Amino acid sequence: MKKYLPIMLDVEGRRVVIVGGGAVAARKAAPLLEAGAELVIVSPSLSGTLADEGRLKWINRPYAPGDLQGAVLVYAASDNRAVNEAVAAEARQLGLPVNVASHAEAGTFITPGVLRRGRLTVTVSTSGAGPSAAAEITQQIARLLGEEYEPYLDFLHELRTAIKQLEPAAETRSRLLRRLGKLDVLNELRQGTFIPWTPGEIEAWVARNREE
Repeated sequence: MKKYLPIMLDVEGRRVVIVGGGAVAARKAAPLLEAGAELVIVSPSLSGTLADEGRLKWINRPYAPGDLQGAVLVYAASDNRAVNEAVAAEARQLGLPVNVASHAEAGTFITPGVLRRGRLTVTVSTSGAGPSAAAEITQQIARLLGEEYEPYLDFLHELRTAIKQLEPAAETRSRLLRRLGKLDVLNELRQGTFIPWTPGEIEAWVARNREE
């Protein structure tokens, strides 16, 4: 079984090319646009959702060698296997990561199922065994990790930032961060009893918890 390396990649403002304009390409495009990629679609036609998307560049013709120049990621998502293989071959020649929708083994990366809760991102992969199984597992995880995780992680981020700003001593910062992890905020959010902290309350908590 092939072992894939999980990775979180920053593609904001960076060129990503998808060859193909159908439903598969639309599924690939959605998370890329959400991540702020500079998305280029190469296809003689576009599906309805892609045609209505104003954040991408459409090259209205079939794929041609050279279309991948300047990209950081490539998706071969046309309905023509030969075209997908040609895209994959050019990507490999250029040293670019490529995902091949028609047969994953021809590419160098696969796309997992994704669950987002604000700052939390959980991905699920079956290493190509079955996209539908990955989707079902992702749904099961979604039932375990409720919407409360988004404000919870925002709260943790706010306090972590304040601790770093207010406390210059590394040892004390470490102690404060450990105590931050013990706060029962997640359960309060689940019960609907959590009240957001004011900047003054955050400073007071830091002051109270500086000492052993």
